[in-house]
Amino acid sequence: MKIISYIKEKAGSNKRMLAFLVDPDKADEKHIESLCKKAVQAGTDLFFVGGSLLTGGDLDECIQLLKKHSKIPVVIFPGSPSQISKKADALLFLSLLSSRNPEMLIGQQVVAAPYLKKSGLEVIGTAYLLIEGGKQTTASYISNSNPIPADKADIAAYTALAGEYMGMNLVYLDAGSGADQCVSSEMIKKVKEQISLPLIVGGGIDSKAKLESAYAAGADLVVIGNALEKDSELF
Repeated sequence: MKIISYIKEKAGSNKRMLAFLVDPDKADEKHIESLCKKAVQAGTDLFFVGGSLLTGGDLDECIQLLKKHSKIPVVIFPGSPSQISKKADALLFLSLLSSRNPEMLIGQQVVAAPYLKKSGLEVIGTAYLLIEGGKQTTASYISNSNPIPADKADIAAYTALAGEYMGMNLVYLDAGSGADQCVSSEMIKKVKEQISLPLIVGGGIDSKAKLESAYAAGADLVVIGNALEKDSELF
């Protein structure tokens, strides 16, 4: 089954999903093996792999290790056109709709398109919205864009709706890796009320209470990253 079909099927059945975000810069085998065991125990649906800045990690190797130690599908969450690998199951083709930077809206996507065509990867059009998380994140710095203010839920909701009208398959609200504040329940709820697409939420979710709050507000898939590395017993 295609990844997008899997996500839409579970979202349509009100079955909540969990994804672990894996940093290729930390892709030594011992770490990946441990992470895979935790992911299986937690009932994880997907691995997201990638980031705004790769300093020395090997994307191919990271994906290979994840597939070696688990059967959980691997989806690339790219921070640049260079983050493409045939070894993954799919790639989120992100357009940063919260930005007014044309490179993040369409420029880098044009650069990546011919390589994706050759890769054979399942490409999933995703409306990506950076949300203010209490401090500047790597994603906002690298993309040279301002996130949507945390108290402007209506802006997020109608930006997401515009993404749906543009033909995107998913909406992703992201406060950014290591954010001080996660996306608010009010914003998640307002976005979900406006769209019919599956909704992904990530950034700053570092407790069971925040996870459950995101689900209750309408998130179909929650992404956990730094939190699991800091507290291995969290989930």
